[in-house]
Amino acid sequence: MKPTLFSELDLSPELEKAIKKLGFEQASPIQAAAIPCLLNGKDVVGQSQTGSGKTAAFGIPAIERTEAKLKAVQVLVLCPTRELAVQVSEEMHKLAYYKRGIICLPIYGGQSYERQYAGLRQGAQIVIGTPGRVMDHMRRGSLKLDQLHTIILDEADVMLDMGFREDIEMVLSDLPPERQTVFFSATMPRPIRNLIERFANEPESVRIEQESMTVPTVEQSVFEVQRRFKVELLTRLIDIHDLKLGIIFCNTKAMVDDLVEHLVAQGYQADRLHGDMSQQQRDRVMNRFRKSGLEFLVATDVAARGIDVNNVEVVFNYDIPYDAEDYVHRIGRTGRAGKSGIAISFVSGREVFKIRNIERFTRTSIRRGRIPTLQDVDEARNSHVLNRVRETLQGNEFRTQDHLIERLLEEGFTSTDVAASLLYLLQPNESNVGNEHRRDELGERYTTREQDGRGRERRGRSDRGGSEDSRGRSRERFKNDRFENKEPRRRTGEARPFKQGRQSAPNPDRPTNEPEKNIRPKKDLRENVSSQEKTSRTITKPKPVPESSKVEAPETVKKIDTKEKKTTELKKHKKTSKFSLPDENKSSDGSQDSRNQLRLNIGKDAGVTADQIRDAILGETGVPESIIGKVELQAKHATIDIAAEKANAVMSKMKRANIAGKRVKAKLV
Repeated sequence: MKPTLFSELDLSPELEKAIKKLGFEQASPIQAAAIPCLLNGKDVVGQSQTGSGKTAAFGIPAIERTEAKLKAVQVLVLCPTRELAVQVSEEMHKLAYYKRGIICLPIYGGQSYERQYAGLRQGAQIVIGTPGRVMDHMRRGSLKLDQLHTIILDEADVMLDMGFREDIEMVLSDLPPERQTVFFSATMPRPIRNLIERFANEPESVRIEQESMTVPTVEQSVFEVQRRFKVELLTRLIDIHDLKLGIIFCNTKAMVDDLVEHLVAQGYQADRLHGDMSQQQRDRVMNRFRKSGLEFLVATDVAARGIDVNNVEVVFNYDIPYDAEDYVHRIGRTGRAGKSGIAISFVSGREVFKIRNIERFTRTSIRRGRIPTLQDVDEARNSHVLNRVRETLQGNEFRTQDHLIERLLEEGFTSTDVAASLLYLLQPNESNVGNEHRRDELGERYTTREQDGRGRERRGRSDRGGSEDSRGRSRERFKNDRFENKEPRRRTGEARPFKQGRQSAPNPDRPTNEPEKNIRPKKDLRENVSSQEKTSRTITKPKPVPESSKVEAPETVKKIDTKEKKTTELKKHKKTSKFSLPDENKSSDGSQDSRNQLRLNIGKDAGVTADQIRDAILGETGVPESIIGKVELQAKHATIDIAAEKANAVMSKMKRANIAGKRVKAKLV
């Protein structure tokens, strides 16, 4: 098929100039097929994969058919999420840059009504909004649609999945009958076809046939891994591929929050995006991600729908999506506009069958990935560092440091020693010494499985489930050992250190000199062990406590009574008080918890209050209020009690925060 240039589509000079400014000359298949039909005023149903240029496909004709002199809403675009509404508005604003007088206005929940009222009163001709907020403005009478000539439903399938069908039907029913109705969707399920049959008038079907439903420039792979090893595998893949910008999808908000905490604690620049966040928080996170202030955005499907950020290198399906259609939308966040990208999925247990369903739905094959070992990580780390050194050597920009090298050589150091020490500085705490003794539980498990030639891993009873109690204890022990005690990743210069993986934490239920599997110990050895265990039990068994010793002394009873009296008075005080602060020395379950002190270089002299600092921490980190304890203000600094398990994550977030207009520095003391 011959490529179509935008200059061949009979567009106005203003639009051609704007398209050229954006750097586009050749129209994508969906644009070349849809734009002529839309310019002629026909109803259109467009189906194409995510990232194929659908926004420009409906945006260019909508702008071309809009009259700048008529200060009334002429085009309405419905989007499933706030982020997509903002994204579409920004794209249409760029396309209308040279069309003087045309105003594009996004309206969505979480934003001030006053700002939206002002935009509508100003005479916005193109409105992009979410169904709920559009319905609100229609009920209030602030959004008048009597002059509307085009209604566009972007990501129509997603809006129906999110439960907006009734709202969409109400909006479409209230529009002028003489209008252009446009549906754009990556998939076309039966509910969408029902809407088309009811509200569209002899629509032109524009469907881009493709061998698969996914972008061909995206390299897809899947790793079969137990859930408890997912974070370890994630960090290894990030470091091996030297990834700097990616999106990680989880199925639940709780998993998003949990994963962000683990990544931040290990030194990665990561933040969350899900429905429980305020619009201000979401905007702040997206701005940081677009400006590459974040390495990884961890998000749910709904919150991340419509994200269009340039140069996203990778999409991780940390949790495999429930629906194959969601898989298509997820991996469409990378490999956009012809660029290459990587899509990596993690599956465990029966989730393997979901991958097969996805392969059938997308009509593509997903490569099975090999679990990298710690040795692979070390080799990749060294390779990346050597590549950076080679690039520097080829650039000849290092000559200004020649005199420093000469001084070191004059002091008796050899050139090899100097080079090795400089490489060591590029890789702090990443020495290979002792690496051969590290236990690589993840690598060993899956390397053994591959050598066995089995398609699936042999699993013990504990891997197949077990009691809820044992699973809970395992998860808690793994959380404490795997994440809380791992040394954060450090950076020096441009060199990115690579994760060494975790060394296995000692398991109290397993002897340190554990024999190899499937090798039974000799009978006499088992007898010796049994006798030793019996002796150990006899020695450590506690002696019975005499009943007389259980009688409390009068002083002890008095202290307990006093304590109970104070507790009763405190409860009475809390009942009568309108506001009550959480106990700063207790966790949510009432048990004593350890706290670390966070020190900020801002104090009374800057005019801040303890409440301002507390609110800043809550806003920047998103942690629960119970995590923050006592705030002490001094003249030049402030110290804050932070729950120990969240201290590192809070410190990482506050290092670049602003309080009262001042950039603060944070450290644990």
